[in-house]
Amino acid sequence: MLEAISPIDGRYAGKTKVLQKYFSEYALFKYRVQVEVEYFIALSEQTDIVALTDNQKNSLRSLYKEFNTSQAQQIKDIEKVTNHDVKATEYFIKEALDILDLSDEKEWIHFGLTSQDVNNTAVPISLKDFLHEEFYGFLDKLLLSLKEKAAAYEGIPMLARTHGQAASPTTLGKEFYVFIERLDDQILLLKNLPIKAKFGGATGNLNAHKVSFPEQDWRAFADNFVSSYLGLTRSKYTTQIAHYDHLAAIFDNLNRINTILIDLCRDIWTYISMDYFTQKTVAGEIGSSAMPHKVNPIDFENAEGNLGLANSIFNHLSDKLPISRLQRDLTDSTVLRNIGVPFAHTVIAIHALLKGLSKIELNQDKLNADLANNWAVVAEAIQNILRREKVEKPYEKLKDLTRGNKGITEENIQSFINSLDVEEKVKAELRGITPFNYIGYT
Repeated sequence: MLEAISPIDGRYAGKTKVLQKYFSEYALFKYRVQVEVEYFIALSEQTDIVALTDNQKNSLRSLYKEFNTSQAQQIKDIEKVTNHDVKATEYFIKEALDILDLSDEKEWIHFGLTSQDVNNTAVPISLKDFLHEEFYGFLDKLLLSLKEKAAAYEGIPMLARTHGQAASPTTLGKEFYVFIERLDDQILLLKNLPIKAKFGGATGNLNAHKVSFPEQDWRAFADNFVSSYLGLTRSKYTTQIAHYDHLAAIFDNLNRINTILIDLCRDIWTYISMDYFTQKTVAGEIGSSAMPHKVNPIDFENAEGNLGLANSIFNHLSDKLPISRLQRDLTDSTVLRNIGVPFAHTVIAIHALLKGLSKIELNQDKLNADLANNWAVVAEAIQNILRREKVEKPYEKLKDLTRGNKGITEENIQSFINSLDVEEKVKAELRGITPFNYIGYT
């Protein structure tokens, strides 16, 4: 760990280890084996080309279901000879077929396929598995923490700030609900985005399949294989590689989720700087090497930094992957291997956010003091009631009283109300408005 080049596998290895199951070289080998094995089984179940018993199918499936690092090393050793990782996977499976007494069927492994039929199904499966088995769980934990904060702070009045200036009061709980709704919306969109795969031979037309067995409906086979055996959706018109448009949509959506989280980090950081929140101290921890008093909002800063790194890579993935010269170039290959990197930074950020949220404590005295010192914010309420009462130029009257005047007090407001030419019941109504209760719907 101390010699790791990236903090993903070094400093933050404990937080990112779970991603190895989906995005490591080992994982890529496993998912490739899964695609090749399931394709071989599909040939036996959907065509007359090869026949397999149920026991043979189970044994074949154990190749990826019980895949281990020793088998991954076998593939790596074969690759040292072939200098081709997908071909190494093919040879690994063929060797396994000798053990399973299926030597006569070996040439149906990888029949009619190109490497990208394997890569462009293996990678989407790994992405799908990670999202459903891990990532949505991380987001659920974060949403739960935010909802607990929103519930705890529901109805607590707080001075709002627009353009950095005092504005109509809000409630602290509602401000947390803003982020909850935004995240809920984007997560729903993410869950409804299809995860698509390319499976169509050397240039996307199933040429080798059709010329070998013209009587077989290979398009229907490919559609069924990708959906029923792999749990993905097949792109019907492709070149040699996936066009990656749907992966790009997923990365763009993840970018939006992370952007919302950056916004959250900055808001809470600002509330801490305004003393609206204090942070729990931990025995032995140091905030500054020079200033002993400091308790820095480091968790939110850590989260923001990692979210920014994640988004820079998500942006590159969504910008680059859909572009390939003519029917194929290899620029996607090395880029595709980095899908796990932005997810790792995102997971690191979520861990930091959860830690930061667990440490903040409300300083209600400070919220109350800011409200008490900003009576000018009720001007909006007063001028709108005066509009209702058909008082001439109410906005202008309040503007003259309050704009740029930082010293507006409760007494100033009450004096203004008393000077108005309106019924006493309207004045009483206006007197009842304070920065603490002018909060709209809570």
